[in-house]
Amino acid sequence: MEAVEEIDVGLIQSFLQELPEKTLHFGVRVLLAVIVFLVGAQLIRLVRKIFKRSMKRSNADVGVVQFLDSFIKISLYVLLVFLIASGFGLDAASVVALLGSAGVAIGLAVQGSLSNFAGGVLILLLKPFKVGDYIVAGGNEGTVMEIQIFYTKLTTADNRVVIIPNGDLANSSMTNASAMTKRRIDIPVGISYQADIKTAREVLMKVLENDSTVLQEEEKRIFVDELGDSAVQLNVRCYASTEDFWETKWRLTEAVKYALDEAGIEIPYNQLDVHLNTPS
Repeated sequence: MEAVEEIDVGLIQSFLQELPEKTLHFGVRVLLAVIVFLVGAQLIRLVRKIFKRSMKRSNADVGVVQFLDSFIKISLYVLLVFLIASGFGLDAASVVALLGSAGVAIGLAVQGSLSNFAGGVLILLLKPFKVGDYIVAGGNEGTVMEIQIFYTKLTTADNRVVIIPNGDLANSSMTNASAMTKRRIDIPVGISYQADIKTAREVLMKVLENDSTVLQEEEKRIFVDELGDSAVQLNVRCYASTEDFWETKWRLTEAVKYALDEAGIEIPYNQLDVHLNTPS
């Protein structure tokens, strides 16, 4: 019993004697790891900057540059972490074997991310849209800012940022409003049943002919679209370039109102006529 106690005391004394040296050694390794990480982060930033410059010189698509840049960033940071971990005695081969044996579990855990990555690849290959396009997808719409490795960022008309997973964009229907160089404008207008349709058509056609951004070489039509409950529904149809679409539509809508007012043509509102039969 006494021999055991002497051995335990000796081990404790040996541990206490070696503790400062081990602590100092571990602290130095941690400090070196921090320095290596900071230097590596700067090198990664430099590599990304060189890559972006070379891609811009080759006139590569902005979306491709953003996607590959995010992929390079993640890959290099993962490599950096492995290098730092190996400095602490972690065997890279053991890590690879462990990841291989746990591949099924990891695959299930990151299947959403893998789907988004695959979606990003499909977007770059098929090019349903590019940076700068205005798209409508899944109840969201806006101008494409970035196409990253997992997500695509949109800027809405009211200056909000919408982040959509690439997997959702690749696997659902989407409208690209910027794919064509011109867009059709339809402005519904209701006029009174007492108004002359021919006169209203002439007034509205002059509005289209006098607008500077309406494409005059394209079809311009004003036609009766519906006979409503309280008004004759006309449709004012023309074309404008994609970049001028909204400004043209807003300006034409206002000009239509002023032109009809000036011509004395009433734009009625919904109304209900009630007739009371009083007993005689």
